[in-house]
Amino acid sequence: MKLRTLFSTRVVSAVLSIPVFGLVSIAGIGSVQAAEKLRAAFVYFTNPGDHGWTYAHEVARLNVQKHFGKKVETTFVENVVEGPDSVRVIRELAKQGNDVIFTTSFGYMDYTLKVAKEFPNVKFEHISGYKRHTNMATGNIRYYEGRYVQGLVAGLMSKSNKIGYLASFPIPEVIQGINAFGIGLRSVNPKAEVSVVWVNSWYDPVKEADAAKVLIAEGADILAQHTDSPAMLQTAEKAGVHGFGQASDMKAFAPKAQLFSSVNNWTPYYITKIQQILDGKWSTGDGPKHWAGDTWLGMADDYLTLSPFENMPADVAKAAAKAAADIKSGKNKIFTGPIKDNSGTVRIPAGKTLNDGELFTTLDYYVDGIKGKIPG
Repeated sequence: MKLRTLFSTRVVSAVLSIPVFGLVSIAGIGSVQAAEKLRAAFVYFTNPGDHGWTYAHEVARLNVQKHFGKKVETTFVENVVEGPDSVRVIRELAKQGNDVIFTTSFGYMDYTLKVAKEFPNVKFEHISGYKRHTNMATGNIRYYEGRYVQGLVAGLMSKSNKIGYLASFPIPEVIQGINAFGIGLRSVNPKAEVSVVWVNSWYDPVKEADAAKVLIAEGADILAQHTDSPAMLQTAEKAGVHGFGQASDMKAFAPKAQLFSSVNNWTPYYITKIQQILDGKWSTGDGPKHWAGDTWLGMADDYLTLSPFENMPADVAKAAAKAAADIKSGKNKIFTGPIKDNSGTVRIPAGKTLNDGELFTTLDYYVDGIKGKIPG
């Protein structure tokens, strides 16, 4: 595990043990008081070399540093396992005087909350979770919007009508994505089916590649993923099938296989949150773009973007562009009934649209077009 600082920031011990002086002081949840600079730390599950999830956060961190210049000092800790030991890392970052700590993976949720309660004068931002505290906010992206477009493209592109989907863990955001993919798929191709393989990891290139090989051997000619490495796309390229990138643009790893990537754009989120701290306006969230304190944004706000459509016929690209435009404009509210589960039972009645809270709490099933059952 290694803590690094860039852009003339201080170098801090890899074991997070060296005391740091001249730190920013914070009065409650108010503005930064008489400080040289605001200090922000980021906790990464993998390292930026994953070219996916963590890479997208690192791009945003660098953009934060560029945007604020000398007003803000940023650091990050990489390869922090989602488990009890993450408490030590988060706690030491708080002890060292960071004003805000961003923990960037779902599995940090309970550990971030524990440390937040210990350090009431430090602000904590947990990415992709749902637990909050007076000094702990949460943020997420509507990833499922991009996966609807992926499903639509898969339905139009597949010749075998067999789609493979690599999933990480059965948590709300992953289930949302699978189901949105299925809704998009069945909107254009009622015969296509999705087989989901759970790899039980966010980042394991070997397992991802092996799962992709299994799906291809079973006849899948389009692959999708909610895992973090380019391994799936690289496997697809070798096999002559197509797929979608995750979290960042993965075209460089599979230029002939990638149809497009759903790209997570964390830059506006981090800049907004840090500016709120500088202005004394940070809070755990309220207003129309928050669900119970969660900053919850998507394509309409450019928090989720789609890389250029490639390796597909012009009519498919046109359909994908229209689908994306309809989501951004609000014309297409993806989880609007009638929607059936894969047993034929209506789960979302006609005229009903699931709100953000319901998307987190009621999707305990696969929609029509997704094979199997969600793991218990």
